[in-house]
Amino acid sequence: MQQAEIPKDYEELIRVIHDRYEKMSKSYQAIAVYLTQNPNEVAIKPVNSIAETCGIHASSFVRFAQALGYKGFKELQQVYQQRLSTAAPGFNARVKALQSELADHRGSSTFLQDLVHRDIASLQELIELTSKADIAKATKMMEVADTIYLIGQLRSAPVVDLMRYVLTMLGKRAVLLDASGGLTTHMANLIRPRDMLIAVSFRFYANEVVNVVESCGNRNVPILAISDSTLSPLAKNASVLFTVPEHEYSFSRSLAAPMCLAQALLVNLAAKLQKQVEPRIPTVTQQKQKAS
Repeated sequence: MQQAEIPKDYEELIRVIHDRYEKMSKSYQAIAVYLTQNPNEVAIKPVNSIAETCGIHASSFVRFAQALGYKGFKELQQVYQQRLSTAAPGFNARVKALQSELADHRGSSTFLQDLVHRDIASLQELIELTSKADIAKATKMMEVADTIYLIGQLRSAPVVDLMRYVLTMLGKRAVLLDASGGLTTHMANLIRPRDMLIAVSFRFYANEVVNVVESCGNRNVPILAISDSTLSPLAKNASVLFTVPEHEYSFSRSLAAPMCLAQALLVNLAAKLQKQVEPRIPTVTQQKQKAS
């Protein structure tokens, strides 16, 4: 990375990291992802602990900081500590608080309780990360789109399946770009600028999803992306990007937060289409009665 003026605050630091991200080495990109996704942990953890979490030597974190103009990692860390003085509690702090709060109401810890604690913490973070302006912009995109195409693979598939179902019940033309018959990219080539693409992908990003997003971006197709980071490969082509809190789980990562976000977007769209404060999604039975 080229050295330039030292970022003086957190917002400027994150902007510089974003600007330089694509030209970074793979190890520096991994560091950048951690620094942007875990600001509270960066503020309080020693560099050796952070390095162990990332599987990267601590000296790389020091050199990363120096490449940004700081004397070392501790000086970079001070920027995060300044931010922390006014920031909301981080994910791990939320989980511990929830566990402590509910300790008197349970016996020994179970996987269910642990997952619920984590999901509640992620949902609280989602509220803070999601702006009303982005919700409004995404809703308008869906409202005016001729056809809404959706793509999400691996563990993201349930999110787009839910969105396709609700969009269809709301009377919006929705097409799922699935992998059946190897036609995903061919179907994506039919998307026009008056349509839109909803893409969902988290680490580790499905290659086909990334390729479709890039292709649509090159053709000026409006893209609503749901991902885990502003450094996601979906970010640069997204008209609107929603970042959903992603944290390490011992077995798998939960879909509670992205599912909740998807439902919020769809309810907002339903309110616009139905012109009422409390919209309703028609059931299959109601759809049949309306058609008859």
